[in-house]
Amino acid sequence: MKTKIAIVGLGGVGGYFGGMLAKYYAYNPEVEIYFVARGEHLRKIKENGLKLITENGTFQIFPKLATDNVAEIGIVDYIIMTPKSYDLDSTIAQIKPIIEPDTVILPLLNGIDNSERIRALLPETQVWDGCCYIVAKINEPGVVENSGSVHRLLFGNQNQTSVRLLSFEKILKTAGLEVEFHTDILTAIWKKFLFISSSASLTSYFDVSYGALLTDELRKKTLNDILAEFLLVANAEGITLDKSDVEKLIHQIESLPFETSTSMHRDFKAGKNTEVHSLTGIVVKLGKKHGIATPTYEKVYNSLTERMKK
Repeated sequence: MKTKIAIVGLGGVGGYFGGMLAKYYAYNPEVEIYFVARGEHLRKIKENGLKLITENGTFQIFPKLATDNVAEIGIVDYIIMTPKSYDLDSTIAQIKPIIEPDTVILPLLNGIDNSERIRALLPETQVWDGCCYIVAKINEPGVVENSGSVHRLLFGNQNQTSVRLLSFEKILKTAGLEVEFHTDILTAIWKKFLFISSSASLTSYFDVSYGALLTDELRKKTLNDILAEFLLVANAEGITLDKSDVEKLIHQIESLPFETSTSMHRDFKAGKNTEVHSLTGIVVKLGKKHGIATPTYEKVYNSLTERMKK
């Protein structure tokens, strides 16, 4: 039976994972990959395909269909969602025509509450949990580049294993994606959030790259302070994280190309809307929920929200 997968959002994350899926299944009648994008990016993809630049080469990729009108796609089996967190509500409204009771949504957005938000908007729809580790961005309309060799996708449905979960894992792995199925996916997401929340907050706050977070004593101290506050909040939420997770995070930063940075930092520099509320502010919010002081996070969050007003 044919499997239809829609990739909703063709930025760095959707462009890489969706592009790799569309590349592998281009001539496979059993799996169809659809792109949902918009604007000039969509126009270029419709004209010339998606140009995907990776460490293994550059590929020109054509999905089954690229569109901004989901009605052209029809009902799908899976939706991989990769918009910015501030676009989540409008994106859910957009994709309703391709959802039926058996459709599964897998969000790969930055943050820790996206699946919960989707379930509130679509209570009858099955929503899995997921996250990814990747440095990728749109270079120009129609062109997505993955920097380095990091492109891991983690997913699951908390404390569950099923034929469908394992079948989806096989679809992704067969396409050559680095995929990890987790039964305790929430802990995996919080470990990713430890990385993205701290790095996005501080690259934006200090206006520096990943590598520069570790080359200055003030930046290193601020990073350590933020990580300590994060661990307290995570543990209060019932997530077991400790200093070994902090050590792994530092190693991750060291392993990235020095000059690369976070998407939130790039958005700040470009004067765009940012994910500061879902990546920085939520830690402050959860700290207050549990009576945990987060002075460093609050200082960074207040500074960044003031910058957004200018």
